[in-house]
Amino acid sequence: DVIFLSESFTRPNRMKALAKLGFNQSYTYFTWKNTSWEIKDYFTELTRSDMIEYFRPNCFVNTPDILHEYLQKGGRPAFRIRLLLAAALAPVYGIYSGYELCENVPVREGSEEYLNSEKYEIRVRDWSAPGNIKQDIARLNRIRRENPALHELANLEFLPSEYEGILAYRRFAPGNELCVIVNLDPNAMHETTVELPLEKLGIGEQEPYEMADLLTGARYTWRGRKNYV
Repeated sequence: DVIFLSESFTRPNRMKALAKLGFNQSYTYFTWKNTSWEIKDYFTELTRSDMIEYFRPNCFVNTPDILHEYLQKGGRPAFRIRLLLAAALAPVYGIYSGYELCENVPVREGSEEYLNSEKYEIRVRDWSAPGNIKQDIARLNRIRRENPALHELANLEFLPSEYEGILAYRRFAPGNELCVIVNLDPNAMHETTVELPLEKLGIGEQEPYEMADLLTGARYTWRGRKNYV
């Protein structure tokens, strides 16, 4: 089973027109959306405007010729952050070879071009090299398979976060409620208070409920709308 992708990256109106003509997937501007407000604004457009009727986004974290500054300077944590966002914001995401090894050297300062680009040479990689994020990818793909909420596009609801640098959002399906919380700063740990819509979850204001961390296996008991992360 093979899927062939033909890439034509272009301006928003042309990209929308191609989607309306019948392309099953569309490349996105996800790569350049790295702050909380940029992500909220862009994915609100993808899921709350008329684009939901014809546009099926594929969130690539990198491509053969796009290495964003965020990955160049954020190191391994930046690769893990962007992986989680892509895997948990849209039903379809993609990574290009080398992302698993956190390859992040540009051809020069200010360029989004890879120094060692496969556009010009055949690369032979050691996929078990130190610092790889293969386990993160495998764990997230398993979580995606096991949770129907991550199979849809329109079921995205951003949640209030006291600290703007921590993005929180809800993905939901019948019998499957997910709360995704992501620190967007690859250089430091941060804390925040996240607010959940208890009325949509069928939970009382003072009723305790359990949150299971799907990445670590830890479990936490929360109470009320606002809780500390």
